[in-house]
Amino acid sequence: MIDKGASRAEILERTGNVLGCAGANLTVHEGEISVLMGLSGSGKSTLLRAVNRLNVVSRGQVLVKDGDRTVDVVTCDEATLRRLRQKQVAMVFQQFGLLPWRTVEENVGFGLELAGVPEAERKARVQKQLQLVHLDQWSKKYAHELSGGMQQRVGLARAFATEAPILLMDEPFSALDPLIRTKLQDELLQLQAALKKTIIFVSHDLEEALKIGSHITIMEGGHIVQTGAPEDIVLRPANDYVRDFIANVNPLSVLTAWNVMRDRRDLEHGENGWVWLDRRKTTRFKIDEHGLVAAAERHGKPAVWVSCADVERQPEEGAQVFWANPGTPLKTVMLAMHRSQTAPVALFDEGSRFVGAIGIRDVLSAVLRR
Repeated sequence: MIDKGASRAEILERTGNVLGCAGANLTVHEGEISVLMGLSGSGKSTLLRAVNRLNVVSRGQVLVKDGDRTVDVVTCDEATLRRLRQKQVAMVFQQFGLLPWRTVEENVGFGLELAGVPEAERKARVQKQLQLVHLDQWSKKYAHELSGGMQQRVGLARAFATEAPILLMDEPFSALDPLIRTKLQDELLQLQAALKKTIIFVSHDLEEALKIGSHITIMEGGHIVQTGAPEDIVLRPANDYVRDFIANVNPLSVLTAWNVMRDRRDLEHGENGWVWLDRRKTTRFKIDEHGLVAAAERHGKPAVWVSCADVERQPEEGAQVFWANPGTPLKTVMLAMHRSQTAPVALFDEGSRFVGAIGIRDVLSAVLRR
């Protein structure tokens, strides 16, 4: 029925079976945070739980890196699956999943205990993870003595303690109030910068997904409708469903200078190697054969270079030209434009080569999604 194009509602009506997820082709790269998004019942948790076979796949493959080889979780034997669950794939649940009769340190070490890790090594690894999530002083407490945010930190420490390279997180922060959720998102990003896990993160909060995700996958009715970098989702929604999904998102939270710039080749070129950065012809560069700026003028006067990163500092005297790198947040670029009274911003790559420019019209087009 799926192959013939039947919808989830038709399958449910005719068979009584619920289509959890179908035709979901997705690659998650090592060391990235891949976020699965969608409305309730869209299939995101179903897909997540297929990775460690908590949900049994009816058709298809789930290929997981296991040391130097790749294992198909769908067809592997029980011993291989048990090893994957103990050593390769850890999980953090929405409702914490802590054992109330165990202390914090006993909860964190539970997976290691099941895996048969010797007691001395287990205690050392538990202590290390508790320090990582700033709970080492709470090691002897029980779950009911901790706040919700602290309990979720215990869940994180328990998953990290297994030292599994793959982490499955099923809406881990959704049960927390907004302030605690934001704090834990920041802490997760800090931990990820140090640990470089491969994380699949289920969320229904788009702001959360845009903040933490390297890639975002949006699901509807058990199917993947779009996968891409956060800025791709915001700038190039695949259909009306995605468009409605992102309708209330502030694009400044994800867009960078690279997303809105006009390429150097598309700028208006004058004589003797001069290039105009803006349509009003207020600012121009003279570019040499290596792509470096030999001279810069604003309103016919030699330009004073200012980094967008220094936009909050006292302005220098003279004709200012702000510059940025492709990864500079668009919000920072806009502050620079405001400071310089809508002067264009120049973009340079890591080799100090001029790559493009941003004018006020480029910013407005991006913010208005036109």
